[in-house]
Amino acid sequence: MMSDAISHVVLLGIVLSYFVTRDITSPFLILGATLTGLVTVVLVELLNKTRLVKEDAAIGLVFPFLFSIAVILIARYAGDVHLDTDAVLLGELAFAPFNRVELAGIDLGPKALVVMAIILAVSIAFVTIFFKELKLATFDASLASALGFAPVAIHYALMGLVSVTAVGAFDAVGSILVVALMIAPPAAAYLMTDNLSKMIVLSCVFGIVSAVSGYWLAVLLDANIAGSMATTAGLLFFLVLLAAPERGLVSAARRRAGQKQEFAQTMLTIHLLHHENRPEAEAESRTASLHEHLRWDPQFAQQVVVNAERQGLVTRRGPFLLLTDDGRGRAQREMSQ
Repeated sequence: MMSDAISHVVLLGIVLSYFVTRDITSPFLILGATLTGLVTVVLVELLNKTRLVKEDAAIGLVFPFLFSIAVILIARYAGDVHLDTDAVLLGELAFAPFNRVELAGIDLGPKALVVMAIILAVSIAFVTIFFKELKLATFDASLASALGFAPVAIHYALMGLVSVTAVGAFDAVGSILVVALMIAPPAAAYLMTDNLSKMIVLSCVFGIVSAVSGYWLAVLLDANIAGSMATTAGLLFFLVLLAAPERGLVSAARRRAGQKQEFAQTMLTIHLLHHENRPEAEAESRTASLHEHLRWDPQFAQQVVVNAERQGLVTRRGPFLLLTDDGRGRAQREMSQ
């Protein structure tokens, strides 16, 4: 949520910086956008600390307010400048190679590539150097403070880096793709592992896959490149959401079904043990009428019996079910708890 907010409100910093410099290529635009991102974080935290609103509500109050101010300023005073909301939201990667960077007569390549390469290098260096501090301050700010770290400073440094990344990508890809790649790959990685280092690596892999596949989707459909990349990032997340080994919807459904079967088999053994060696044992252990005694669907009851046989909990003798030693032991253990 915070990265989403920052990726939008940096537009206000860009607009205000443009009004000062009157140069859309000025490096002060990045500085203004970064400061605006930090102001957003401060305002959100001030609202959250009042305990009158939660963090997500505070974000929902701050970023639409600041973003709408930026839109009004653009519409009123910068309508003829390349700051229109369509460019900010969607960007256009197809034109990025034509905006070049030259130094001493040497063509260094597309401006977007150079800028993002520098930001990438800074981000990698920051995360590598302060990995332990970032990890501790993010997941246990109180402990970080007790150990002498400065979690607030680390937090603002990270948010500042997020702001720089967002504004650096604005001109080429627009805020929609910025938000998509800041949220979808890490969210997908979180579904795959609890290990933070692996999560970061997986986030990078998912981001690369989204970018490459999104580009070829745009070529195939003759569509906006940034929009196609955002679409593939979303599709990749939903694919992981379905198929993740532990947290995926499919594995969760299988786990619930297995737990249901396990519980039903335990109930079957308890039922048979409860009526074992009693006059009503034959009636209560008859396979055909078992669903009536336990109030199960007949098909489900048959499946439970088959699975219980496979696990060696019960055995058939004609139309009746008998407990095995394993089945009797399970029932006794469950009843004794």
